[in-house]
Amino acid sequence: MKTQCLNPYLPLYEHIPDGEPHVFYNRLYIFGSHDLENGNEFCELDYVAWSAPVDDLSDWRFENVIYHKDQDPYNTDALPLYAPDVVQGPDGRFYLYYCIKFQDSIHVAVCDTPAGKYKFYGRVHYPDGSVMSDNQPYDPSVICSEEGIFLYFGFAPCQINIPRYKGQVLKGGSVLELQDDMVTVKSRPVVVLPSLNYGQGTSFEGNEYFEAPSIRKINGTYYLIYSSVNTHQLCYAISDKPMEGFVYGGVIVSNGDVGYMGRTESNKLMSVGNNHGGLVEVCGQWYIFYHRHTSLNQYNRQGCAERVSFDANGRIAQVTITTSGMNEKPLSGDASYPAVYCCNLTNGHMGALSSLGRTNVEADFPYITCTDGERFVANIKNGDMVGYKYINLPETKKVEVIYRASGDGILEIHTSLDSDARAQMTLTASPWWKTSETKVEFTAKEQELYLIYTGEGVLSLLTLNLKSQQ
Repeated sequence: MKTQCLNPYLPLYEHIPDGEPHVFYNRLYIFGSHDLENGNEFCELDYVAWSAPVDDLSDWRFENVIYHKDQDPYNTDALPLYAPDVVQGPDGRFYLYYCIKFQDSIHVAVCDTPAGKYKFYGRVHYPDGSVMSDNQPYDPSVICSEEGIFLYFGFAPCQINIPRYKGQVLKGGSVLELQDDMVTVKSRPVVVLPSLNYGQGTSFEGNEYFEAPSIRKINGTYYLIYSSVNTHQLCYAISDKPMEGFVYGGVIVSNGDVGYMGRTESNKLMSVGNNHGGLVEVCGQWYIFYHRHTSLNQYNRQGCAERVSFDANGRIAQVTITTSGMNEKPLSGDASYPAVYCCNLTNGHMGALSSLGRTNVEADFPYITCTDGERFVANIKNGDMVGYKYINLPETKKVEVIYRASGDGILEIHTSLDSDARAQMTLTASPWWKTSETKVEFTAKEQELYLIYTGEGVLSLLTLNLKSQQ
């Protein structure tokens, strides 16, 4: 790495959720939806792509807009484009699969390069020309393997009261086989991941399918990543065959860290919402891509990634969400970090974010925001915690924060979620950004930094400065 990787891995202004990572021509490309920072609904912007050389995942390059909403002849109202996927077809060209808000069909665009200007190609259809609209065709994911070309999709919001889907049969995640033209159905869809209404008695019970399939073939086994009925989880199912036999594998990541080391829904470490992402191998290391939520709704999502590993049986253990993300080692303990790179932000009982409007007046918890071009952590109150990991803390001799506060208080420094305070900084009320610092000593193996506020009023954090000199 030329520089450090962090989560989120793209510039802080960029909001690419539903990230599908793929390696083409020695570059890692990320394709996803495109939220507007401080936006009013999901996926307001056109599709863009970013890429990085496989030998330096800190060096991301903006590939520009690859597909505009108004390029699709069936999207006359320029509705949002939902979670896409890109696959290289047997002909060497690249195919972009996507869906349009409230249109029960899967659309395809094509390009000669991974991140060039895609052109509309068609809608997935049956041989007679009729559009394939079975089983709620959202969130497409495609794989070209030696067995054939397979398209996975499905939306099953059984646990959410969405009027559009009330009374519909929502069976779960589906797969169909495509012909070599990449758009004509060869084998009709079958359900391979059961929804909440059909999971009882199966290996998926408690982690049934909700949305967001992402397919990979690894060492001869199909791994189907999906978002469970718990919404914030990315789970996986495995099978030796592409269209049958999938069994539940486990949870890979939760954007609230629920399930990791036994953590429960009641004490999640971040506010949560939907989740979507995929697996990729880069230079022998596997990563899981997912997204986190900012603001007080689900419409402001940023892409994150974590390093994962497979055991001897091909199983993936759940990973914790981090600030260091894809970085090969803990982050520098002698550096300045925007406070919004926190991986934990909680008042101890974080709730789910709203997807019903721009604001969430019932959510009185700390959150990440952007106001007047400044990105900071807002609404920190007495007892709230802001966490960062992993960092080479033995290198750090002084901790400084840039903050503003409506009351006086102290900011305690901890090195675990249940440790005593290592040091503290005094904070005084100020409507303007100001600094506070303290000397501190860390032990040789400490890599986690947690800041806990005790005091009056509301605190905002702009910057965390770690210094190697006292």
